[in-house]
Amino acid sequence: MTFEAIAPIRNAAAHKAALKEIDRLWGARKGTPEGDRLDVLMTLADLYERSRWPDEDLDPVEAIKARMENSGRTRKDFEAIVGSSGRASEILNRKRHLTLTMIWKLVHEWKMPAEVLVRPYALATAAKRSGGKRRAA
Repeated sequence: MTFEAIAPIRNAAAHKAALKEIDRLWGARKGTPEGDRLDVLMTLADLYERSRWPDEDLDPVEAIKARMENSGRTRKDFEAIVGSSGRASEILNRKRHLTLTMIWKLVHEWKMPAEVLVRPYALATAAKRSGGKRRAA
């Protein structure tokens, strides 16, 4: 099998192409040409992601949105991970936390770093969800 040359990832299009190739090669055996290509592409994608979105700057919700935007995944793809469109909406709007099962799926199916997904993050408060209005007692 012949491979296209590997080059540094310098933009979103190259990043998206690398992620597609990583998905294709996922599970390749170490020490094979496919396994070596997978290792190199994962290293390049990780370097690009760390330079563009430093881990310390991303909370889990931002990381999920960035992965969706930059890997061509859709809201429907995220719904499949979390179980429903309502649950996806709640998570993306910070009304619900990720569960351990959801995190596990994101790590294994989307190749996201667990250390980012397990970070604590604030949920939207009731006051923010209602536009800051409070009912009179």
